[in-house]
Order: sequence, then C-alpha cells, then structure tokens
Amino acid sequence: MVMFWVLLLAVSILLYVLLDGADLGVGMLFGLTQGEAKRRVMLKAVSPIWDGNETWLVVTGVILWGAFPLVYATLLSAFYLPLFFILAGLILRGVAFEFRDKTQRMRWIWDLSFAGGSLVATFMQGVTVGALVEGLQVTNGQYSGGDFGWFTPFAALCGIGLCLGYALLGACWLVKKCDAEVRDRAHRQIRVLAVCVLVFLVVVFVYALAEHLPILHRWIDRPYLFAFPAVGGFAAIALALSILRQNDRWPFYMVAVIFVSAFGTLALSFWPYMIPFVITIDQAAAPQSSLAFMFWGGVVVFPLMLVYTLISYSVFRGKVGAATGH
Repeated sequence: MVMFWVLLLAVSILLYVLLDGADLGVGMLFGLTQGEAKRRVMLKAVSPIWDGNETWLVVTGVILWGAFPLVYATLLSAFYLPLFFILAGLILRGVAFEFRDKTQRMRWIWDLSFAGGSLVATFMQGVTVGALVEGLQVTNGQYSGGDFGWFTPFAALCGIGLCLGYALLGACWLVKKCDAEVRDRAHRQIRVLAVCVLVFLVVVFVYALAEHLPILHRWIDRPYLFAFPAVGGFAAIALALSILRQNDRWPFYMVAVIFVSAFGTLALSFWPYMIPFVITIDQAAAPQSSLAFMFWGGVVVFPLMLVYTLISYSVFRGKVGAATGH
C-alpha cells in the first residue's frame, strides 16, 4: 500500500514538472518578448492547459498531507517562505493572465506580473529542490534550520538552473505550438538555453564534488544510477539533431526525456528516504488503515485526472493561430 502512494506521488510531481514547467517557461520567455502580436500567440499556446497543469501541484500536496504527514509537516516547517513565494507567484501569474486583456493603458503591469510570477515560482521551486539535495537540518524529528536555513549558494544555483530548464522546456513548447516569428525566435532560444543548461549541470557536479555532498555517495554505492544520465545524454544528442534540422515536434519530447532522467536520478538517489537523509518512506507513511481508506479514492480519481489531461491535450493539439484573444 505504501508503494502505491509513493508511485502516485512520483507521477504527480513528474507531471507537474513537465506540464506546468512548460507554461512557466513560456511565462519567463514572455517577459523577454517585444510586440503585442507575438505575446498574444505565446499566451494562446498555453491558455487551454495552464490552469489544469497546476492541478498536479495540488495533487502532490494532498498525497503528502494524507499519505506522508510527517514529510508534509517537516517540509512546511522548513519551506514556509519558499512555498509562500511559489504560491504567490502562481496566483499573480494567473490573475495577470486573465486581467491583461481588460486594459490597454495598464497592460504593462500585468505583463510584468505574468513574467515575474513565473520567474519567482520557478526559482523558488529550484531553491527547494537544491535545499533537499544538500540536506535539511533536522533535530529530534523536527526541522531546526531556522527561517532561512534552506537558502544556501547551492540552493540558489539550483534555482537558477531550474529557471533555465523550464525556459528551455517552454521554448520547445513554443516551437511545437507556434508558427512564424514566435517559432523562429524560440528555435534560436533553444540553442542558447540548451548550452546554458549543460553549463549549469557541469557547475553543479563540480560544486557537489567540492562540497562532498552526501548524495554523491549514493552514486558510488549504486552505479546503476548512471543509466539515467546516459538516457539523458542520448536525448540531448537527439535534441541537438532536431534543432539542426529545424524540427518542430521532437525538441519538446527530448527535453521531457532529459527531465525524466534527471527526476529518476534524484528519486533513486534519495531512496529509501523521502527527506534525505533523515526520514525514510516507512517512517513517513501514515497508518495502514489510513492508506487503505484513501486507496479507493486514488484508484478512481487519479485515472480520471490522467484521462482528462490526455483529452485536453488531444483536443488542443496542433499549431495555434495568430487571431486576437486567447
């Protein structure tokens, strides 16, 4: 029963990263784009799906709250401020998305809010992941790192890296969904962002070696983990080829594979811990009776959400037009 909820949690996090990561990336690139016509096309590329993408973040929180309450309590204690900024950024970009068409004179404020909210939410998500990788200070089962114990140079570096990664994912989504100027500009951005992400990965690896981060010991103990970076490497080669051939379809899927390989590497590096290297899965799990009670809801609701997501992406497949409104 515990493994069932671990699997659902992993799928929910991965879907959120891939789906909402793409439209957060579009939001950040939106702030670098000049011209109302191009901005409208970018908004149309994400308008049918951005709200549903954030549902997977809610699902992640619900699973943690119900199935792994100890992890939920510890993470909230450690990341109150990052979570506040993540939610504030997501709310701000959602409000801006709806309000920017209601005004002409003050539209620049909502455009800035849309791009800024995307940037803040993404950066804070990366900081949170970086803090978890580096390790939280826990004493007697409770977080004891202070209000800003999560903010370190490594965490900030991970925040920047996730911004680059989401922007790359967003540029690939624009190539997949748009035509003309927006598509051509996104193709150019993919080349720059892909190089930046590669540089980031090298810097992170060197930093981890220099600081002797505990997660590196997992790689020594579990050499099979190198299979995931190998898959990511092949996907990166395929991404480079698709860029050179000006392919519109494959860049998004190849970057998605790179994200999946990175997620798999982290997940198995943490195993069997949910908060490395402090709280294991068995320690974090709710009583068996609670997990069994929730099981039937998960069996019914989760597949329905997957079906809804597949249908929504299928209905809105294809390139977006340049007509006004979104």
